[in-house]
This record gives sequence, C-alpha cells and structure tokens, in this order.
Amino acid sequence: MKKIILSTLLMLISVTVFAQEKNKKLTMEVDGKCEMCKMRIEKAALGVKGVKYALWDIPSHQLSLIIDERKTDAMKIKTAMVAVGHDTKELKATEEAYNNVHPCCKYREDNTDDSEQHQ
Repeated sequence: MKKIILSTLLMLISVTVFAQEKNKKLTMEVDGKCEMCKMRIEKAALGVKGVKYALWDIPSHQLSLIIDERKTDAMKIKTAMVAVGHDTKELKATEEAYNNVHPCCKYREDNTDDSEQHQ
C-alpha cells in the first residue's frame, strides 16, 4: 500500500512540475509608434495559439508575453508581427504589409512617439 501511495504522490509531483514549466515569460522588440500600433500588435500576438498574455509598451517598443512553450515559440509570434506590418529585430514586414498600416503608424519614416495623439 505504501508503494502505491508513494508512486501516486511522485506522479502528481512530476505532473505539477511539468505544468508549471509550460508557461514562459519573454520580451521582444517590435517597431511601432502609437495606440493604434499597440492594439494591432497585441491583437496579432494574442491571435497566435499559445500566447496567453501580450502587452506592448509604446516608448520602449517592448512586447511582453506569457506563452505556452508547448504550443508556440518566439519565431511564430515574430511572424505574426510582420504579417500585420510591424518589424522585429530578426524579421522585417514586407512592403505590402507595412503599407497596409494606417498612415500615422508609419514608423519607418518617422521615429517620433505619437502615443498622445490617439488616446
């Protein structure tokens, strides 16, 4: 009986440890400049299966994420960013995707921070 209880207890502990390691925090730089960019970036990130949390900071251009590593990885999220017209350090949006962002969101031509403009 002791062996059964001990085995069950060890299995529960290993399942608990595995479940705790599935979530990972990460940050990445994503180019953009305003509230409209923020909404687009966060929506694109949350649209990737396995992304549980996404928050993009306008001044620092840092996208903070919590992801389930079993379902996604950083490259899938970066691919989603460039698909909606936002560059990352490793990947650049196509001209077509970049041209689809709103004119005020054109971060390549202008490095100003328009975060006050769309609130």
